[in-house]
Amino acid sequence: MTEPFDVQQTIRLVFGAGSLDRVGQLALDLCGTRVALISDPGIEEIGYVDQARRALINAGLDVLVFTDVHENPTTDDVARGVQAVSRFQPDLLVALGGGSAMDCAKGINFLLSNGGAMEDYWGFGKATKPMIPSIGIPTTAGTGSDGQSYALISRAADHKKMACGDIQARFRTVILDADLPASAPRAVIAASSLDAMAHALESYVSTRANPLSRMYASHAWRLLHSGVDEIADGKADNSAWGDMLLGAHFAGCAIEASMLGAAHACANPLTARYGITHGVAVSLMLPAVLRGNNELMAHRYARLAQDACLSGPKPGHALAAYVQSIKARLGLPERIAQVAQVGDWSELVDDAMTQWTGTFNPRPLDREWVKLLYEEVA
Repeated sequence: MTEPFDVQQTIRLVFGAGSLDRVGQLALDLCGTRVALISDPGIEEIGYVDQARRALINAGLDVLVFTDVHENPTTDDVARGVQAVSRFQPDLLVALGGGSAMDCAKGINFLLSNGGAMEDYWGFGKATKPMIPSIGIPTTAGTGSDGQSYALISRAADHKKMACGDIQARFRTVILDADLPASAPRAVIAASSLDAMAHALESYVSTRANPLSRMYASHAWRLLHSGVDEIADGKADNSAWGDMLLGAHFAGCAIEASMLGAAHACANPLTARYGITHGVAVSLMLPAVLRGNNELMAHRYARLAQDACLSGPKPGHALAAYVQSIKARLGLPERIAQVAQVGDWSELVDDAMTQWTGTFNPRPLDREWVKLLYEEVA
């Protein structure tokens, strides 16, 4: 019997090479007149910020640009953004970039429209006033922020990651332009690709998974598996980048409907305490988590392994081996020691046990298993 579920879908999805140039008309469709364009210095340097700005201005819109966003955005990034755009009084936000720019734009939206501090929105559904309509344009195929209502913002004082979500924080329109992600640095492509794959693999077996979330996750996995092989071989064309963008978006939709698991629960403390890039941290933990979940989730993993033409008596182990092979081809580290010198494993275990995402892992987290997960990739 099909399980019951309740999923609210609200995003207009615009997919296709060259679709960034449609942002002006899409902004008008949302009745925008004064647009705050939020991005980061790298995207500005490539020229995409200017391209988006021209498209908005050509549509007759007033535009203010804010690009002072850093990787793994903190409450300080959000505060700078609010200060920069508040006097402009935008009636539409456009987020252009990777997950950092999109999450920061959502954070700015919370404070511009509802006031207070980011901590006030830690959790879900805490916006009491209407939020500003927004457009999301991912330039990397990874975070899935374009497909969900959460912003992941670190508290500057202690680097605690806060998931701040509200249905209003979702982008009203998402533009997936296959021309954009190819220009990202190789390291960014590698980390974001593994992050997207982890989203598909974890959301598919989450304890909150339902038929719709599994549909999103399985289709995301097929697209990502297809695209990442070409990217790893250096043969990616617009078709492969399109697969990666769409796969990452669908994986984000799967997260929205079913959440994540232990790989993210263990990765977040590595990012918070040691500054390891989020996608790299997730990629470090993912194979061990796949193996650890296999006994409970072999029937689910078998479907995903089959989609990737993988075989073996333990499909979770086959998926883990495949992930490790992709990591090697993309030049990602195999061990935590390659990117950080960990002083106290017990602190990481303590942090991982407090992560909300860990509560949705099919194998319940306990201190002994979490410690073993870290030790396996130490």
